[in-house]
Amino acid sequence: MRPALTLCLLLTMMIPTTIARNTDTPDATTAGGAPISIPPPAWLRDLDALYDAKLRVAGLEDRTFNAEHWWSVATPLLEKKSGFRTEDIGRSVEDRPLRHVRWGTGKTSVLLWSQMHGDESTASMALADLFRFLGEHPEHPLVKQLHAHATLHVFPIVNPDGAARFQRRNAQGIDLNRDARMLATPEARTLKALFDRVKPVYGFNLHDQRVGYRAGDSDRGTAIALLSPPYNHAADVNDVRTRAIEVAGVIRTALEPYLAGHIARWDETFDPRAFGDLTTQWGASTVLIEAGGIEGDVQKQHLRKLYFLGMVAALDSIATGSHVGVSPALYRDLPENGDVWPDLLVRGGTLSVPGRPPLRADLLVNFRNPLTEADGAIADVGDLGTKKARRSIDARGLFVVPIAGHAGERTVIEANDDADEDARAPLPLAPGSSARFVLSRDPQGRDVVWTLDGSVDPATPSPPKP
Repeated sequence: MRPALTLCLLLTMMIPTTIARNTDTPDATTAGGAPISIPPPAWLRDLDALYDAKLRVAGLEDRTFNAEHWWSVATPLLEKKSGFRTEDIGRSVEDRPLRHVRWGTGKTSVLLWSQMHGDESTASMALADLFRFLGEHPEHPLVKQLHAHATLHVFPIVNPDGAARFQRRNAQGIDLNRDARMLATPEARTLKALFDRVKPVYGFNLHDQRVGYRAGDSDRGTAIALLSPPYNHAADVNDVRTRAIEVAGVIRTALEPYLAGHIARWDETFDPRAFGDLTTQWGASTVLIEAGGIEGDVQKQHLRKLYFLGMVAALDSIATGSHVGVSPALYRDLPENGDVWPDLLVRGGTLSVPGRPPLRADLLVNFRNPLTEADGAIADVGDLGTKKARRSIDARGLFVVPIAGHAGERTVIEANDDADEDARAPLPLAPGSSARFVLSRDPQGRDVVWTLDGSVDPATPSPPKP
């Protein structure tokens, strides 16, 4: 019996400390399975109050900026006397600079990278605010704690060529977040080289996601989605992922007072091409943060503030070690991202396209920029009675009539207007065509009550009520 007892004691001593702490920590749920309310960080209210006047960086009110503009705004914040070091670490396909910002003196290395998708800019705005916080408030307890115990390595705007066009992919048409395995692009190679050099203990993969995502099976939009990326197809949890799950739980506690019911998590399907998955596999406790949208926040300025607060909460928990032992239920109990709702549903109108018989049909429109409802295209036509959308317009009793021409010179399409056009071009009011039409009381489009000329006019977002 004595050898067996000795073996048991040895095995007990070999259990990782993070697993032991999780075992000792009660699950953050009641007996009925409902989440227990965990108080947000004690500093949250004061930092929130400080943000608008002394932390928000001016010049980033429009989220469609390019990299050159972002650096012109951020560079004055990155003074050496405030502890920042900036260096060029590579060049993009179109020879734009790729830069690394370092700050802090602590032994825990943290790598944050943003905008590897060029049209996902919320994190880049929030990083500018973070730089201002760190540089202009050196005596703030959070800043002092972070400076002493962590070293931040930030790679802002990984995809400057995509940002120049405000598009997802780089100048070669490559999705950089699917190039972690092949490293075919200079941008991906630069990120991997930086990772190998700084050897981060923690990583933050900072993104935006589609505005239409719902939180679980609810009708609530997802404002923030979190993920501890898996490192294998089984989505196993080791010490590396345990730390990431704890940090994600901390972010939830900070944002819950603002976004209760609007925080979700991504599914844990492993992708061997994705940076978040592979940085976890390479040993960094990685957290994916995705900014969705808040209705009415068309430039994501309010979401930018919450993104900043969430990042500060995460970094503070790393600097202090306060994430250790946070219940995984705070992360696991989040609903997964659910359905993606389309942007605009025009219900019950009668399509009046010259040369074709009138047709009673619903019309679905998606916008390239959903929050500003700009650059719309027809997504579907027909009986869409069960379809849900972020916004609906009642067009019963009205005709949907296509328009042509330039803004200010719009004309209703006549029967022969498109006779000489490429026959392969999308037909008016057909899926794939530009969303350009009027709602009219007559089938000829003369008695117009509302116009959608590609983009919604913010002065008249809907037809007037009858």
